[in-house]
Amino acid sequence: MTKEDKQKTDLVSTWPFNWSNLDRTFDDFRREFERALSTFPSFPGFKTIPRVSILSCDMVDEGDKYIIKAEMPGVKKDEIKLNVFDNSLEISAQHKEEEEEKKKNYIRKERSELSYYRVLPIPDKVLSDKTQAKLSDGVLNVTLPKATPTPKPKSTSIQVQ
Repeated sequence: MTKEDKQKTDLVSTWPFNWSNLDRTFDDFRREFERALSTFPSFPGFKTIPRVSILSCDMVDEGDKYIIKAEMPGVKKDEIKLNVFDNSLEISAQHKEEEEEKKKNYIRKERSELSYYRVLPIPDKVLSDKTQAKLSDGVLNVTLPKATPTPKPKSTSIQVQ
């Protein structure tokens, strides 16, 4: 093994990147980028950059359907867009708020924007036309019926000795 080959091998073995955590790597990058942008001062008359929040999701396989729960605090149901494909679910939302306060010689006007975006891969083909969604207390519940239900595994109770 040449010295150059040894250097290449050492570089590959110490590379911290793992393909299985690619999604988390991009989330961390986006979070750090947003934190860096938030340190810039805001100037009157200039719009602020919309804040993209992390969309925390849980997915449960119930055999005949998938249940997805996405935390979306502060968002109203008419601000959410869902696109269901055979093997993925695209969730996006954009929420805007504007507040104005007037006193004697003082005017304060604040705006904030919050947006969510996430595409979730679905392991099995789903019936997109039968999908249901409900927003309750800042949590979006999406029910995706499977095209071919998976039988639930049989379980046997084993006595521990």
